[in-house]
Amino acid sequence: AYFVLHTNWIKICSNNLELMLKIAHDKIYNHPLKENHRFPMIKYELIPEQLIIENTCNENNFFNPSDIEDNVILLTHESNYYNKLINQKLEKKEIRAIGFPMSQKLIEREKKIIQGTVECAMNSIKYGISMNIAGGTHHAFTNRAEAFCILNDQAIAANFLIKNGLSNRILILDLDVHQGNGTAEIFRENKNVFTASFHGEKNYPFRKEISDFDYGFNDGTSDKEYLDKIKYDVPRLIDSFEPDFIFYLSGVDIIENDKLGRLSVSIEGCKERDRFVLNYCKTNKIPVQVSMGGGYSPILKDIIEAHSNTFRLAQEIYFWDFIFCLLNSNQCK
Repeated sequence: AYFVLHTNWIKICSNNLELMLKIAHDKIYNHPLKENHRFPMIKYELIPEQLIIENTCNENNFFNPSDIEDNVILLTHESNYYNKLINQKLEKKEIRAIGFPMSQKLIEREKKIIQGTVECAMNSIKYGISMNIAGGTHHAFTNRAEAFCILNDQAIAANFLIKNGLSNRILILDLDVHQGNGTAEIFRENKNVFTASFHGEKNYPFRKEISDFDYGFNDGTSDKEYLDKIKYDVPRLIDSFEPDFIFYLSGVDIIENDKLGRLSVSIEGCKERDRFVLNYCKTNKIPVQVSMGGGYSPILKDIIEAHSNTFRLAQEIYFWDFIFCLLNSNQCK
């Protein structure tokens, strides 16, 4: 029954492209790295494959981002840093902080991901939600890169929306296990953007920036404590700030076997977190863009499952009611 229902869902969506979840993805996302590199780059190939195989999505859900204009990036990043980056002039210590070998292809990848999040934000305004298979580059500062983050996708997209009069009050909700230090620095003096980070207190970065809201979980935090805190504070923050747009960084490095996580949340607990956040955005009619945060489990299938859950939930929460009506039109009159 599940397969038949989802197959019908895909057929209906194929004929009604405006109803579909829009997901940014490009083959350049899966950047070649040396064997045994701790960043699981292959996930950017495996997540779309999994979603298509199981009929959660089809190929029409995915779009290839266009090329980003430099002036969009320069709304957020300092020109001196950006020029050094694109001209391959970063110093050795700056490159070491990134964790990837520098190349022109890597920079092309980063720019494609950034544009993906910008286009996702535009789709979210139209359809309520849109998602980037990659992104979540919250350790990128205005003038430097670190920890696999070179350009800050959600910060750039937030500034794009504000610059173009498409949003005035933005919440960046960062639920990666590592504090969004770059995002906090970028918006330190910006009253139009509220930065909220829920992270591991003793985890990287060890010298943290000050977000508008920070909460640090103790090592070993499990489902109940984690979810209780999220379910208490996230609605309070949204109701207080009253954003007209939300950028959600859905980190799956909170799961218990993550090499860099230090928390003990189950995959099901991670899914329940995403369900709560997306339901709250949908119920309150706040457009949300979702970027995929970290995931460094030694068990690759756990990373794919945890990320895939977020996409499954987006389909269920945002598109299921309408699809159900189309499949059962006599019940929706």
